[in-house]
Amino acid sequence: MLKLWRWYKNCLTKHPVKTQVISSGFIWGLGDLAAQAVTRGTTATKNNKYTFLPEDDKDLHINWKRVVTTSLFGAAFVGPIGHFWYEGLDRFLQYKIQYPPKSMRFVAMKVALDGIIFGPVDLLVFFAYMGFASGKSLTQVTEEAKRDFLPALIVEGGIWPMIQVVNFRFVPVRYQLLYVNLFCLLDSCFLSWLEQQQDAAWKQWFKTFSFDRYKRRGG
Repeated sequence: MLKLWRWYKNCLTKHPVKTQVISSGFIWGLGDLAAQAVTRGTTATKNNKYTFLPEDDKDLHINWKRVVTTSLFGAAFVGPIGHFWYEGLDRFLQYKIQYPPKSMRFVAMKVALDGIIFGPVDLLVFFAYMGFASGKSLTQVTEEAKRDFLPALIVEGGIWPMIQVVNFRFVPVRYQLLYVNLFCLLDSCFLSWLEQQQDAAWKQWFKTFSFDRYKRRGG
């Protein structure tokens, strides 16, 4: 295990972007495998609109197309964008804003900017990409994003800041994306379960926050 870690550190030093791309793709693919395994029990109780795992299949049937699709998202979006985001955010706060590294202001600002900018963008791109990759139309993707985006953003907004405080305070910048990706193993399970819930009653509560409804009340 130590040799593997040394090899990874060496790759990250010599080829930072390429290493982040490959490792992100691998971890996100692994996360989708975990998501399919974890959500298998509840999938069988839902209606047959959930197409990843057939309801009448009592054994775990891995949808390898979904695994590859999710892995590509990790490699094509999370890897390169995440690399430049964490590196750029660190430089911006250190050299432009001139906050002392690891100070409370430094960490708090990083957590705030990550939650306000990167988090929502990452979720939106994920929902759109997975929808189009599974063959859904623009209308379907839009409706599912309206249904799932806000619940995911609010639930994750209560968890990720705590994870990122540790990340930005103690983890060196070059390893911060790896740290985040490891937690995305669990996040993949949550997002898979969220999609599986379809139009569950608890999701309807979030519709009270919708912009359209706010406009109707106001006008």
